[in-house]
Amino acid sequence: MPKEEELMACFNRASPALVEILSRLISVERPTDVDHCLYEFGSVKYHVQALALEPHNIYLSVSTPPLSPEFLLSNGLPNYILHDIKNMYSDVVELIIPPKEGFLLTMKVDVTKFPNSKDDRMKAITEISSIQAAILCLQLKDMLWNLDSQDKTIAICKPIKLVYHPKEPFFVVRMTEKITAIFPMRFKDNSDVVIATSFFQELMDVGYSSACAKAPRCTWSPIPPQELRGESFHHLTTNGGFVSFDIFPQHVKGAKVDKTMWILLNFYAYVKHYVKCTRAFIQRKMRQRLESLAEVLQKARIGEGEDHKTLGIASRKGYSCVKKVFRLSKSKIFRKKIQTMRWRIKVKRLYRFRQRWFKIPKFSSFRKYTKLD
Repeated sequence: MPKEEELMACFNRASPALVEILSRLISVERPTDVDHCLYEFGSVKYHVQALALEPHNIYLSVSTPPLSPEFLLSNGLPNYILHDIKNMYSDVVELIIPPKEGFLLTMKVDVTKFPNSKDDRMKAITEISSIQAAILCLQLKDMLWNLDSQDKTIAICKPIKLVYHPKEPFFVVRMTEKITAIFPMRFKDNSDVVIATSFFQELMDVGYSSACAKAPRCTWSPIPPQELRGESFHHLTTNGGFVSFDIFPQHVKGAKVDKTMWILLNFYAYVKHYVKCTRAFIQRKMRQRLESLAEVLQKARIGEGEDHKTLGIASRKGYSCVKKVFRLSKSKIFRKKIQTMRWRIKVKRLYRFRQRWFKIPKFSSFRKYTKLD
């Protein structure tokens, strides 16, 4: 199962794969021998078997690890848990005792007892597929409320280590008036630590509001709380601090018990899902902002290119005009030089100098006489 689908499956009490297999087996027209074995979350094992000789029966076996090493289930589920499961699925399910080897529980599902309505049939299939969640909730309920008198006196303030997901243990402390669930938070990336820390602080602020006055009180601390004194150093080493929930009797009355237990078991999965979605949202916004900036720069480059193009054309035209003018002026100057070379050289005031010093005298005619005084 992919990691994303596995993470989303944590929030559903029913197993998606088991719902699909049971739906196909119930709706099949021709009975055949079917033997399915599937795993979920690495430690939950299902075995579904249908025989052609028994077309109306489906055998379902479930194996799940214990929530706490202090409460081992080597001999199978306790009788009171089997009794509760029998009451929950008494309409269509029959418990087989002892269960199949290697499993905690084996059930025989009678197909003929399913409702005819499609919606009611799917609802019954979903309830049967949530058997693993029911077993876990009953185990947790048994640890907290059904302890014998000797364990109660000793374990009033003694933390109970629970392991629902591998490498993600949490602690439950049973006190006289309340139950405290403590979650050591660990993350791989520093960015995840920042997102989760802000989420925890916001969760604390919302818990103090009037709208959430009836909800379990949430507290976050970067250091281990007092209830975990005496635990191993490995369990107290975290980079995301410790989140605690105080659960009072009004939070576990009637049908609220199963819901509260299931929320506690999947708190780690919810925080991971929140951090993943928040990081994806931030990356998407950054990508959109980067695209908008790149679009602005692209438009600016296109406009600048057009301006350079027009300037280039204008400069080319101007260069050609200057070149033509230069050619024309150069030819005119050359022609004028040739003309000046052909003309006589004129010197200023030379004409007057010639008239004064180089004047040719005038001679009178020989036939005329001049009067002498």
